Amino acid sequence: MKNLVEIKNLIYEIRGYKVMLDSDLVNLYGVETRVLNQAVKRNIERFPVHYMFQVTKDEFQNLISQNVISNWGGVRKLPYVFTE
Repeated sequence: MKNLVEIKNLIYEIRGYKVMLDSDLVNLYGVETRVLNQAVKRNIERFPVHYMFQVTKDEFQNLISQNVISNWGGVRKLPYVFTE
């Protein structure tokens, strides 16, 4: 399990919200991204827009430019982020 300092390093600010990337959450909880996405889809009423949203292309490019997300390997979909 990651310590508190490591977890704080996984928190970013997007649209005025402090958020964590879906990829970081799945690593913390030891599940696959598809499992997280399925849980969200099955329980979408528990994930209002202020709690979870998908980043835009510009936001995604900004995360890459900050070295938050590797541009090596690529992703098929824009990531989701989850607020505190």
